[in-house]
Amino acid sequence: MHENFFHKLRVYYEDTDAGGVVYYANYLKFLERARTEALFSIGFNNKKVKDLFNSLIIVKSCNIEYKKSAYLEDDLTVRSFVKSITKTSFFMNQIISKGDETIVEAQVHLVFVNSEGKPVKIPDEIYLKFKPFFCDTIKT
Repeated sequence: MHENFFHKLRVYYEDTDAGGVVYYANYLKFLERARTEALFSIGFNNKKVKDLFNSLIIVKSCNIEYKKSAYLEDDLTVRSFVKSITKTSFFMNQIISKGDETIVEAQVHLVFVNSEGKPVKIPDEIYLKFKPFFCDTIKT
């Protein structure tokens, strides 16, 4: 069984449209914040990845399904886990829920790249710390 990262957030006025509904693009921001917090939770951050490994973690693609809306001042939880991994990238599944109800599901393909934008091997230090959060599917 794999572990999950959990990130809690509240919907602010700036996240909504005139009707108080979360604007669809802001869910991408919520997902990014949750991935950043996941990185912090294993002792890294984006600046550290750049400084120590001369690497960046970029989003190659994102498949997102909006199931229900979130509204002003809703409390949300983003659950994230690594679905599969290769030498240079991984797929992270992220689920945004309001209470027990799933409102958004996303699969994000993240790639480690160097300063020239070329894919590079995921640093062992990061791989080993992320390992408990992987599903059983590891690709080569």
